[in-house]
Amino acid sequence: MTPVLIVAIVFGGFVMGLAIIAGTILMAMRMRQGGLSAKSRKAQADEARLIQELYQGLQGMEKRVESLETILMDYHGKDRSS
Repeated sequence: MTPVLIVAIVFGGFVMGLAIIAGTILMAMRMRQGGLSAKSRKAQADEARLIQELYQGLQGMEKRVESLETILMDYHGKDRSS
Protein backbone atom coordinates (compact mmCIF):
# COMPACT_ATOMS: atom_id res chain seq x y z
CA MET A 1 0.00 0.00 0.00
CA THR A 2 1.15 3.45 -0.68
CA PRO A 3 1.70 5.82 2.24
CA VAL A 4 -0.93 8.24 0.89
CA LEU A 5 -3.59 5.52 0.97
CA ILE A 6 -2.65 4.54 4.51
CA VAL A 7 -2.85 8.17 5.68
CA ALA A 8 -6.23 8.59 3.95
CA ILE A 9 -7.62 5.47 5.65
CA VAL A 10 -6.34 6.51 9.08
CA PHE A 11 -7.54 10.10 8.68
CA GLY A 12 -10.93 8.93 7.35
CA GLY A 13 -11.34 6.56 10.28
CA PHE A 14 -10.44 9.34 12.69
CA VAL A 15 -12.96 11.73 11.11
CA MET A 16 -15.70 9.07 11.12
CA GLY A 17 -15.00 8.29 14.77
CA LEU A 18 -15.29 11.95 15.71
CA ALA A 19 -18.53 12.29 13.74
CA ILE A 20 -20.04 9.26 15.51
CA ILE A 21 -19.02 10.54 18.93
CA ALA A 22 -20.34 14.05 18.20
CA GLY A 23 -23.62 12.64 16.88
CA THR A 24 -24.07 10.48 19.95
CA ILE A 25 -23.45 13.44 22.25
CA LEU A 26 -25.93 15.63 20.33
CA MET A 27 -28.61 12.93 20.44
CA ALA A 28 -28.09 12.47 24.20
CA MET A 29 -28.44 16.24 24.73
CA ARG A 30 -31.65 16.34 22.70
CA MET A 31 -33.14 13.43 24.61
CA ARG A 32 -32.39 15.14 27.93
CA GLN A 33 -34.11 18.33 26.77
CA GLY A 34 -37.37 16.56 25.97
CA GLY A 35 -36.68 15.34 22.47
CA LEU A 36 -38.64 17.61 20.17
CA SER A 37 -38.85 21.36 19.90
CA ALA A 38 -42.12 23.14 20.62
CA LYS A 39 -42.72 23.63 16.92
CA SER A 40 -42.23 19.92 16.22
CA ARG A 41 -44.54 18.95 19.09
CA LYS A 42 -47.24 21.30 17.78
CA ALA A 43 -46.89 19.85 14.29
CA GLN A 44 -47.18 16.32 15.68
CA ALA A 45 -50.25 17.29 17.72
CA ASP A 46 -51.89 18.84 14.65
CA GLU A 47 -51.11 15.75 12.58
CA ALA A 48 -52.50 13.45 15.27
CA ARG A 49 -55.69 15.53 15.48
CA LEU A 50 -56.11 15.42 11.71
CA ILE A 51 -55.65 11.65 11.63
CA GLN A 52 -58.21 11.23 14.42
CA GLU A 53 -60.72 13.38 12.50
CA LEU A 54 -60.16 11.32 9.35
CA TYR A 55 -60.61 8.10 11.31
CA GLN A 56 -63.86 9.33 12.88
CA GLY A 57 -65.14 10.44 9.47
CA LEU A 58 -64.33 7.06 7.97
CA GLN A 59 -66.14 5.31 10.82
CA GLY A 60 -69.25 7.40 10.13
CA MET A 61 -68.99 6.62 6.43
CA GLU A 62 -68.71 2.91 7.22
CA LYS A 63 -71.92 3.06 9.28
CA ARG A 64 -73.74 4.83 6.43
CA VAL A 65 -72.56 2.27 3.87
CA GLU A 66 -73.72 -0.56 6.14
CA SER A 67 -77.11 1.15 6.49
CA LEU A 68 -77.39 1.53 2.72
CA GLU A 69 -76.45 -2.12 2.24
CA THR A 70 -79.17 -3.13 4.68
CA ILE A 71 -81.73 -0.95 2.90
CA LEU A 72 -80.77 -2.39 -0.49
CA MET A 73 -80.91 -5.96 0.78
CA ASP A 74 -84.35 -5.36 2.29
CA TYR A 75 -85.53 -3.69 -0.93
CA HIS A 76 -84.29 -6.50 -3.16
CA GLY A 77 -85.70 -9.12 -0.78
CA LYS A 78 -89.20 -7.55 -0.93
CA ASP A 79 -89.03 -7.35 -4.75
CA ARG A 80 -88.40 -11.06 -5.09
CA SER A 81 -91.13 -12.06 -2.64
CA SER A 82 -93.79 -9.96 -4.45
